[in-house]
Amino acid sequence: MQPGALLLAEVVKGRWRPGIGDPTVMGWVTVIAYLLASAGCAVAALREPMADGTRRPRSRPSGFWLALAFLLLALGINKQLDLQSLATQIGRDLIRAWGLYSERRELQVGFILAVVLACAGTLGWFLWAARATLERRWLAVLGTMFILGFVVVRAASFHHVDAFIGSRLGGAKWNWILELGGIAIVGAAAARVLLSPPARPSPPDGAMTYRYRVNSR
Repeated sequence: MQPGALLLAEVVKGRWRPGIGDPTVMGWVTVIAYLLASAGCAVAALREPMADGTRRPRSRPSGFWLALAFLLLALGINKQLDLQSLATQIGRDLIRAWGLYSERRELQVGFILAVVLACAGTLGWFLWAARATLERRWLAVLGTMFILGFVVVRAASFHHVDAFIGSRLGGAKWNWILELGGIAIVGAAAARVLLSPPARPSPPDGAMTYRYRVNSR
């Protein structure tokens, strides 16, 4: 074993090894982008105004932004741990142990469909959670679509798909464009919340609001 080999999470002869999955510059740039966007979403969960425009109590952070922060954090960690390769390895071992290796193609298609459904369900939840203030959250939903689309493409792992995301557009690989593009859009959405004018103060607990109607004669 070469020195430093344990630092790499890689698939060697079909077996996953723990460590750093993508030690390249772009790999670390992507991880840092995930972490920064996740932190921005976490702060936006506390700073975004309520649906009525009033200041959000710290005891009621936005579930939409918190869920997005956890999603980005998980994807950032997975970027270097390469857990999808571990899941593939475990699935391959189980298929062989159960004598289903001859049906691996059908099982692979079923796995891809499960990933597609999970991503579609996740995107559907974000759309539902953003329904009340979609004008402030549509950019985050768009970025989430890019990121989840990248997850689906990576899960497909077909030869022509891998060839596509490994191809370049003006010197940039398509997987960088899809993944970093989605992260950048979500980060911009969080920054939009953080840089927006302060929300108006919430009325004190127990305070009553009166509305007067003035009739002109």
